[in-house]
Amino acid sequence: MQDISNKVALVTGGSKGIGLGIAEVLLEAGLKVVVTSRSAEVAQATADKLNESYPGMALGIASDVRDLAAEQKAVADTVAHFGQLDVLIANAGLGHFAPIQDLTPEQWQSTIDTNLTGVFHSVKAAISALKDSKGYIITIASLAGTNFFPTASAYNASKFGLVGFTQAIMLDLRKDGIKVSTIMPGSVATHFNDHTPSEKDAWKIQPEDLGQMVADLLRMNPRTLPSKVEVRPSMPPK
Repeated sequence: MQDISNKVALVTGGSKGIGLGIAEVLLEAGLKVVVTSRSAEVAQATADKLNESYPGMALGIASDVRDLAAEQKAVADTVAHFGQLDVLIANAGLGHFAPIQDLTPEQWQSTIDTNLTGVFHSVKAAISALKDSKGYIITIASLAGTNFFPTASAYNASKFGLVGFTQAIMLDLRKDGIKVSTIMPGSVATHFNDHTPSEKDAWKIQPEDLGQMVADLLRMNPRTLPSKVEVRPSMPPK
């Protein structure tokens, strides 16, 4: 089992939901963590809160994954602050759900730009630093990347594309010593799509469960790579 303490992880969209759950578990495991948000205030507030429990271990950076230059600066700032980058968690995402006849071109573009092109930007920005550290890229996709459903044409397209993208770059980057995996969760108890988590969501995957999965992947022997991991609630309601 790999020792992952003192490694440095960059979590896009790390201010809430799955990203925050992953950040918290990685900090507990001894990693230093950078969380990004489109809002500088939100990123800083998140880092301040995390540093209350893990002093000096968290950094908040404003970055929009839709902007390659912003992602490049986020990586540069991470390396400047912590000295290295070992792990990229490409988590930032959104969803617009409507029948195709009602889905607007703006909603389509926003979904693809964030969920697919945004991951491309994050990966491109991080490759050089991850080559230096023989690091790890983990993308957060969805079971919607293999299971299509009505009202989800944009979301399905983005997540199907993300799964394919991740599997292809896994083949590109393993010769450089960079491991690549995608995690495909089903129902997760987050604020995604304007949902408010409550006790009724106890049956769902919790953000910290996915954080534990990320930590387990990072600890795995370098010779072994779970390149695609589907995750479901074990007992959904009837």
